[in-house]
Amino acid sequence: MPAVTVSDITVLPRVSDVPNSRARRVKSVTTAPQGFEGEGFPVRRAFAGVDLAELDPFIHLDQMGEVEYAPGEPKGTPWHPHRGFETVTYIIDGIFDHKDSNGGGGTISNGDTQWMTAGGGILHIETPPEHLVMSGGLFHGFQLWVNLPAAKKWSPAAYQDVRANDVSLLSSADGGSLIRIIAGEVDGHVGPGTTQTPITLIHATVAPGAELRLPWRKDYNALAYAMSGHGFAGEEARPIGMGQLTVFGDGDSIVIRAANQQENRSPNLELFILGGQPIKEPVAWMGPFVMNTKAEVMQAFEDFQKGLLGSIPAIYKEDAKRPLKRTDKLGGEVLDVHNAPNDLQES
Repeated sequence: MPAVTVSDITVLPRVSDVPNSRARRVKSVTTAPQGFEGEGFPVRRAFAGVDLAELDPFIHLDQMGEVEYAPGEPKGTPWHPHRGFETVTYIIDGIFDHKDSNGGGGTISNGDTQWMTAGGGILHIETPPEHLVMSGGLFHGFQLWVNLPAAKKWSPAAYQDVRANDVSLLSSADGGSLIRIIAGEVDGHVGPGTTQTPITLIHATVAPGAELRLPWRKDYNALAYAMSGHGFAGEEARPIGMGQLTVFGDGDSIVIRAANQQENRSPNLELFILGGQPIKEPVAWMGPFVMNTKAEVMQAFEDFQKGLLGSIPAIYKEDAKRPLKRTDKLGGEVLDVHNAPNDLQES
């Protein structure tokens, strides 16, 4: 797992061991179902079966892979639109190219993060580079959707790269966990990602038998997804394992311990930990659009069909030859509803 690491964890700043902190209790542990996305790459739907109110301000999380592609097999997504939220793509293994209708984009690889604010609307495409398609190889990453409040849903689209070497690195108090802060703040240490919605996003590696105690803002929710390994969540030691999401209740710290014995293939407990300030607004979500009302979602589809969400730049004319459309349950032609349900969800 080549996401950014260090040879000597003892040289890193350590998270404070806050006495008398109130550990958050485990509210639920759910197992992510497996499926396929885009042009056929395997995913685990980390938030499946969890009420949107428990996830707020997050909407959707896919674990992409881990998969070892043979030559010719690596896959991505076709061009597709978004409006009303931010997409955060974190690559642990492999390479992904991003292009958007504003001419932005770039290449991200081991430990890099691609942060796109869809705002009022944008088209984009995510694909493996040609040399990776030819060679094949390991691919593993995450895509997270972060909701925007109504006041920011119509903001201009934007794009930022967060490079692996820019993330803030910490050690747990016991020295057994490497904490990578991609965005937000932990114990006074701030990650490089600029967020429109207040959130914290972490990739933590917990060694066998080690305990991770993270101070956590009381006004944030708290979620932890196990991407590999085995362990125990909360002071009640609820068993967790690969592909499972833990939702925590109220409190001011998160406690997770790695099992003493791990598999050879997954020598540590690897966690994707996230939390944010709930927006507490109505959510209407269908396909690639996350808005506040059904009428706004229908308007987004109409605006896309009119070309108001942008157009594919001429320099990407080869990409434009790839299939862009399919018939969804609205009965009209729209782009592939990448990473989302066809049925309108409201809360």
